[in-house]
Amino acid sequence: MNSFTPGSPEWADQLGRLADSDPGSRRTELRRLAHATRCLIDGLVMTEASEETLRAAADAIEATAAHFGRPEGAQRPPTLEGFGEASTSGNPYAFFDHSPMLGVSNPVAPPISLRRTGEREMTGTVTFGSAYEGPPGCVHGGFVAAAFDEVLGAAQSFSGQPGMTGTLVVRYRFPTPLHEELRFTASFDRVEGRKVLTSGAVHAGDRLCAEAEAVFVSLRPGRMEELRRERAQQEARPPAAGTDS
Repeated sequence: MNSFTPGSPEWADQLGRLADSDPGSRRTELRRLAHATRCLIDGLVMTEASEETLRAAADAIEATAAHFGRPEGAQRPPTLEGFGEASTSGNPYAFFDHSPMLGVSNPVAPPISLRRTGEREMTGTVTFGSAYEGPPGCVHGGFVAAAFDEVLGAAQSFSGQPGMTGTLVVRYRFPTPLHEELRFTASFDRVEGRKVLTSGAVHAGDRLCAEAEAVFVSLRPGRMEELRRERAQQEARPPAAGTDS
């Protein structure tokens, strides 16, 4: 895959192209597995299955999970795909596949489908399932905020100097419904020194559910590489007593 400069129009456009392109056989299976896991999570939240069914499922899932553990002492492969704040990574697949809110290969993501819709604008659509419930029938406000953080984080890339979240303010106008398509809109507004200012909203149909404003702070040169090294050092340490490897 071609690489693109973070914050460039090409980077934002690539998100839409990735959604329509053939991801290849391995990524196809990864996304299939993530979708199946997502369905499992959603069903598990509301399940009334018997003890026997739960035991059999737990045995099967534990056996499957064993295939994905890292051998003791093994380090994560050198990749930028793990960054949720992927506009700083230069790899659009990081946003599209592995983001905790957008990632079609991340089973904890709803996921949000994100596209560029203007010179400085992004639009995302998503349907939150039962696993994201807060008030009865409504999306938990923390997930609404996390979605804003991610969508506004994409819009701030239009500044050409993307960074990390400094301040996020969410104003909840109406309960955000579960099991209904939501539309997030986000725009890059302006730059003030190292600060990148953005704003957005989420609608269910014509109903305004929430509005948000965020300030992202541009990273100094080399800071992302420092974070990668710190992560590698942390993962190289042996697990603490009483924790899983």
